[in-house]
Amino acid sequence: MEKKDIDWSNLGFGYQVADYRFVANYKDGKWDDGEITTEATVTLSECAGVFQYAQTCFEGLKAYTTEDGKIVCFRPDLNAQRMADSCERLKMPVFPVDRFVKAVEEVVKANAAWVPPFGSGATLYIRPYMMGTSPVIGVKPAEEYQFRIFVTPVGPYFKGGAKPITIRVSDYDRAAPHGTGHIKAGLNYAMSLYQIVDAHEKGFDENMYLDPATRTKVEETGGANFIFITKDGKLVTPKSDSILPSITRRSLMVVAEKYLGMEVEHREVLLSELSDFAECGLCGTAAVISPVGKIVDHGKEICFPSGMDDMGPVTKKLYETLTGIQMGKLEAPEGWVDVIMEE
Repeated sequence: MEKKDIDWSNLGFGYQVADYRFVANYKDGKWDDGEITTEATVTLSECAGVFQYAQTCFEGLKAYTTEDGKIVCFRPDLNAQRMADSCERLKMPVFPVDRFVKAVEEVVKANAAWVPPFGSGATLYIRPYMMGTSPVIGVKPAEEYQFRIFVTPVGPYFKGGAKPITIRVSDYDRAAPHGTGHIKAGLNYAMSLYQIVDAHEKGFDENMYLDPATRTKVEETGGANFIFITKDGKLVTPKSDSILPSITRRSLMVVAEKYLGMEVEHREVLLSELSDFAECGLCGTAAVISPVGKIVDHGKEICFPSGMDDMGPVTKKLYETLTGIQMGKLEAPEGWVDVIMEE
């Protein structure tokens, strides 16, 4: 199978139109069989539910070429289940978990020529999403929906290495108490756009959102979960009903405990205890781990001992172990790696 003529090692993290995508439609109370198509354009009614009341959710995962030449996907069943949870909360029909995983596999196989080779530093980003498509003018759920998956080859999130970033504590809330913070709804990300643009204009890389009820506990950023390393080597991850359950974060917790022998705490993290930690990072599909060197709380700087030059030593071990599992260098826990095809 001949690969696309792409300079894989110099790819940025952006969108390219690949050859194929998957589309399925929900009508009259059931999903159709779906199909692989070359049509990249979506045509909808001007009154579609997605436009009027933001009835949409999405997922993000990646396909990799492993060291032994297999094309694999990392834990797609968890993305499928998280999307099912998102759909239930937004009164959208669930696309069955088994069909979700199969559709991901079909799209990746169809676009195998777009999967970057091992060692290039690039991967195939996979974006499943769903939207209300039928006209809705009264405030209610749509009656018809479309589920789609497209893929795009992407380079590493950080060119030239993951330099520690600077984050500020936001004056805004990412989610409401008992709201939609725990699901991957498009509206959550729309709400964060004002803050992220403002943060960048003021010289910060991201925002730290606090719990919306008391604003004393750490939650997440606009698109990633936090991880912290204590001075005695424990992994601590914030716990809250309004944090998105990151698949990367949940995987890192297993890696820390089972591969690195670390103690893991999933608990509430107070803003007031940040200065007690040795290392800090953001975790998500795009970068796996983004190291954080400094958090600024309204002029007060919280600088982590790991510094602003490189990942902290424990964070680096976590990063290297998880990416080693994803790329086939290390043996994966049962069910983590879905082998889609062998080149």
